[in-house]
This record gives sequence, structure tokens and C-alpha cells, in this order.
Amino acid sequence: MNAPITPPLNKTMLHAAHLDAGAKMGGFAGYDMPLYYDEGVKSEHLWTRSNTGLFDVSHMGQAIIKGDTAADYFEKITPSSFRSAPLNLARYTVLTNDQGGIIDDLIITKLAEDEFFVVFNAGCKEKDIAWMKQNLTDDLTFQELSDRSLIALQGAQAEAVLKDVLKIDTSDLGYMRIMAQGCLPCGNHVYVSRLGYTGEDGFELSIPNDRALPVWNALMKNEHVKPIGLAARDSLRLDMGYPLYGHDIDDSTSPIEASIGWVVQKNNAGNFFGVARILAEKQGTSFMRKRVGIKLIDKGVAREGAEIFAASDAGNTAASPIGILTSGGFSPSLEMSIGMGYISPDHAEIGHDIIVRVRGRELKATITAMPFVESKTKKAAPAKAA
Repeated sequence: MNAPITPPLNKTMLHAAHLDAGAKMGGFAGYDMPLYYDEGVKSEHLWTRSNTGLFDVSHMGQAIIKGDTAADYFEKITPSSFRSAPLNLARYTVLTNDQGGIIDDLIITKLAEDEFFVVFNAGCKEKDIAWMKQNLTDDLTFQELSDRSLIALQGAQAEAVLKDVLKIDTSDLGYMRIMAQGCLPCGNHVYVSRLGYTGEDGFELSIPNDRALPVWNALMKNEHVKPIGLAARDSLRLDMGYPLYGHDIDDSTSPIEASIGWVVQKNNAGNFFGVARILAEKQGTSFMRKRVGIKLIDKGVAREGAEIFAASDAGNTAASPIGILTSGGFSPSLEMSIGMGYISPDHAEIGHDIIVRVRGRELKATITAMPFVESKTKKAAPAKAA
């Protein structure tokens, strides 16, 4: 029998630049992406926390949706409010299905009353586009921006680097806000959004594909900038307690269970998909599990899939788990192992002691508030970065 044919991995416009920089490449969401560079994951993580990291996130989806009823449309496919939102505001939210589960988490930015810019996860591109198009009304248009790349610049020096290298002044740009800008390496039109997925002050630049390499190369010449791979991006988002789709959230998870209930906003008219389940859970009924932060007290690393037990069941091999870890790893910022997982609400109180079972070992742990590391975004806002 012939082995199944594996389709070739897609490449971003910066693929050659990653190879030139010594990146260890690997498949992710159908793309050949940099996992880490020569200095390694820990060094990249700490560099982003202390200086500025440069990320290629061009594998993510981008789209523009236009039409007179665009705000109503987004209040149907998400539980968030857009009609009353100010212009140039970016919202972190979720697409919900009929059962109140999460199809994907994404960033939606209001460019005009009838125009919205959407950035969604690479691994969910096809289903997101299909769902959004399925629910379009006749007056709306959907334009996938496959001709644009996405670059993230994250860290304490990000604002200064943008001004020095690209001559883009973001001193008046607030957190979760967007501006349209031109620059010499960028061409005439770049979307600059003050957000990210690290908890640091930072930006995402949506730029035409043919300008991606000139922009990347220009930024790389700055002494404060180093390239960062997907592995450190994962440990950085874990520090912040940001959920990762397909691991911490999926199409069976509600926003309330996921502890991101603030995306369900009162100015939404309440006709969004899955409204009955989501509002019932928000009011405290039929609530079966909750996403929590976990710090390990014992030495060891607990990863996705590790079972969680009540502390009183230590040593009891017949005990039933009270939850499961959905993300976990070593935090270079804290020099300890952390994770996130779902447990029953009666064990979810901050400070509650638990046991995490890892390859037969029982590791003491405790329920901890998230984020694990203090956010350094320019201005705190009730939304996570993307």
C-alpha cells in the first residue's frame, strides 16, 4: 500500500531570512516556521522580556469585511460589542458556534462604521473563513488579505525601534488601537496595531508581501532586536495565561469556562450564536469546569494532558482526576514550571492545593491567579493580545 502523500508546507515571505539567521524550522499549521534560532528558546524568551523580539506571524489569516451591517454581523458571530465601539479599536473576542463553543479566538478592529479588519489563527483559517462567509448577509463583502504579511515587534524598546528604524511614531497610539501608516521600507500602506501575544508593549505590522523582507531586514539591524521563534512565543504567552486554540480552548469550550467571560459584552444585542448556554453559564448555572492557572511546587515539568487530582488524594491510585492540564512548561521568567488547565469549580479557588500526575510521579502544585507575569502593555485594557 502506498503511503499517503503529505502536502508540502507553505512558506511565508520571510522563510529564506529565517534560514539565513540559523533558525531551526518545523511544521506548524501547514507552514514551515522558525521554532527557535541559534541562542535557543530560553534566551529568546528572556530577550523579549528585557529588550525587543521580532516575530514572523505571517501564517495567521487576515481579512477585511465591509458593509452597512458589518457591526451587526460581528455581534451575531461573536458575543462582543461593535456597534458602540470607537473607530480604530481592536477587540479580542471569539467566534462561537450554535452550542456556545469557541470556533476560534481572533482580533477584530473597527476601521470605519462599515469596515472591519480581522486577524485569525493560522490553524483555523479554512474553518473561520467558511463560517464567516456562511453567515455573511447580502450587503457584506469578505476580502481575504492573502497578499499581506504580518510581523510582530514585542518588548520594552518596540516603540523606540519603530520610530528609529521605520520613522513610525506610535507615542500617541494606545493599547488595542490601530493606525494606518506609510514608511519607506513598508510602502504606502501598513496597519500598525499596538497589541501582541507576549504581555509586553508591542506592535503587529500588516504589510504588503513584497515589503515584508525589507521591513524585517531593517528592523533586524537595530541593536535591540533579535528574531524569536514559535517556541518562545509559546512560553511567553503561557507566562501571561493566554489560551492557545486547539489546546486551552476549542469548539466545545465556552468563553465562560475558558475564563474569558469579559468578551461577552452587555452592549451586544444578545442574538449571537450559543447565547443560551453562554449567558446561563455567565449567570452561574450549568457551570462544570473552569480554566485556571497552576504553579508547580515540586520540581518537574507538567505538560498538556497531565491529570490533576485533589491534594487529599495524594497516593491514592484509584482516585478520579478533578481536571486536566491543557498547557504547561518551564517559565524562564519565573524559573519554575507553570501551566493552565480545566478543573471542577469547587477546586478552582486561588491558593487551592492540588496534585499533578506526571509519568507516575505526583507533583505538588497550587491554583494561581493569571497572568503569572505582570503585563507591560502601554495601557491596561480588558482584552488579551493576539
